[in-house]
Amino acid sequence: MEAAEAANLDLVKIAPQATPPVCKILDYGKYRFEQQKRDKENKKNQKVVEIKEVRLSLNIDTNDFNPKANQAAKFLAAGHKVKVSIRFRGREMAHSALGAEVMKRFAAALPQANMDKNPILEGRTMTMLLIPSPNK
Repeated sequence: MEAAEAANLDLVKIAPQATPPVCKILDYGKYRFEQQKRDKENKKNQKVVEIKEVRLSLNIDTNDFNPKANQAAKFLAAGHKVKVSIRFRGREMAHSALGAEVMKRFAAALPQANMDKNPILEGRTMTMLLIPSPNK
């Protein structure tokens, strides 16, 4: 404490859980400023991955299927995850296997995607998650 006061600096505990506690003499205001600067720089370099959603129907035809596949391909090219969902209405619930086929066909139409989550039926909605495949 006397050495820190003589140097007009602060005594900071670096590892208080150690025995004996480890302390360091430094300018705490400058240390906090540099820490905030490092955190800001790290945050700038982070990439936020968004989840985009594409909704299909059980009886989707090729003229509706292809544009949705193209849109999903654009999302994947931008590095986003794509959530594909089918909402079953009325009697369609009895044919959930057909919904799984549509999902598999959609995943097969996107060669640049990997299936992160297989098609899962939750209530009346079947969902699947596609992620961009790693570049090789």
